[in-house]
Amino acid sequence: MTQKKLLFEKLQESINSILPITAIVAAVCFLFVPIPSGLMLAFLLGAVHMILGMGMFSVGAELSMSRIGGHIGSAMTASRKLWVILLTSFALGTAITLAEPDLQVLASNVRAIPNSVLLLTVGIGVGLFLALAMLRMLLAISLRTMLLVFYALVFALAFLVDPDMLPLSFDAGGVTTGPMTVPFIMALGVGVSAIRSDDKAKEDSFGLVALCSVGPILAVMLLSIIFRVDSGSAEASPVPAYPTTVAVGGGYFAAFPAYLGEVARALLPIFVFFLLFQLVRLRLHRGPFMQIMIGIVYTYAGLVLFLTGVNVGFSPLGERLGALIAESRGRWLMVPLSMLMGWFIIRAEPAVHVLTKQVEDLTAGAVSEKSMELSLSVAVAAGNALAILRMLTGIPILYFLVPGYAAALALSFIVPPTFTGIAFDSGGVASGPLTATFMLLFAMGASNALGGNVMTDAFGLVAMVAMMPLITVQGMGAVYVLRSRGKSEEHFAGGDEIIELWEIA
Repeated sequence: MTQKKLLFEKLQESINSILPITAIVAAVCFLFVPIPSGLMLAFLLGAVHMILGMGMFSVGAELSMSRIGGHIGSAMTASRKLWVILLTSFALGTAITLAEPDLQVLASNVRAIPNSVLLLTVGIGVGLFLALAMLRMLLAISLRTMLLVFYALVFALAFLVDPDMLPLSFDAGGVTTGPMTVPFIMALGVGVSAIRSDDKAKEDSFGLVALCSVGPILAVMLLSIIFRVDSGSAEASPVPAYPTTVAVGGGYFAAFPAYLGEVARALLPIFVFFLLFQLVRLRLHRGPFMQIMIGIVYTYAGLVLFLTGVNVGFSPLGERLGALIAESRGRWLMVPLSMLMGWFIIRAEPAVHVLTKQVEDLTAGAVSEKSMELSLSVAVAAGNALAILRMLTGIPILYFLVPGYAAALALSFIVPPTFTGIAFDSGGVASGPLTATFMLLFAMGASNALGGNVMTDAFGLVAMVAMMPLITVQGMGAVYVLRSRGKSEEHFAGGDEIIELWEIA
């Protein structure tokens, strides 16, 4: 596929993802909730920036990050040295996470912790658990066993950590499985799985993303021991007014230099790592090398545009809209509105269509594409609604997460192992960029307007959205088991057909 055709395809996917939520918000603002016209203009310009940025970023991730991961994964495999695989996995997992756009957005909205501290903490968490995930693949350890052990540890610590940091911990796990990290991690996994020659090697390549999501949760929990967050310091920042069109333009022009430097610092570690590998080990020919370099440029430009659009126009309106609705008599309308947004957000995600089609193929039609789409739409709509309901009522997040994860882990004993891997890996698909960029800010604005604690009430929305598919996808697996009773399951049990989750990203 040519670069021009690839760029057109990714821009179309970006439009399909961002336009529905933009249209819903615009309709609400024009018909029901009065928003300053300057802020509305900034929001619409932000949507354009996000469409262009996400499209270019996706092209860059496909041309560069996936290929870098594949090449380095092959090089690690060729070394046949465990310490090389583990150390390289840790370093790459840490480096690639720092450039994840969803994490960048989340970190910028946590005003009680320095941005660099949170990014590094989450990056180290991903790096450590990526190394553990590689070790699991090499030693053929059951994914269910590791999930049970680590989530038991997570919930044991959950009752001990600072309550203000608990929702943020789970959100950190949700945002790390984004369009930057997933293709890279899965490409590494393909290379490492080649070391094993048994029938279950490919099946065990599932679960990489699932385990990498646990690392940030534990890392931020441990960070809470160091950072004691005062609820008053976590209030939402003032939303810019943008009284004139010149002010809107000035806001964008002022933000560009800052994000040019910030994104450069985020991408620099992985860029330097690739160049060192190229000089020492890879020695790619000019053509493949230049393709990767062009991809890095696309990644850089796309990430700058995306973050500028998010922070200058898109997120501020979400925060203001949440605040205005919360202050009105119709605050409970936020629950059905969030469900509507969630329904269209997930339906517009191109990654979801890839996932649902492949599950239908994998189960030979026992689980149809339409039923999978419906289950994911219900999951994200319910996740959004429960998160907003929790924000309005102040119910502790553990009241939702403990039974939710207990149900997900219980289902892992019922469904085929591949469905468990798909479910836990696909949680990141549901908690896509729009959840962190708009829905979280929507909840933060409402919480601040109601005089609540933003850290305990608003944060946790990403975690709720990421949790629900663990239940619904495995629920589809249970349906598959029931429908397959008495029939041959050879096509599934062998694990020969693999859902390529790096395509989903």
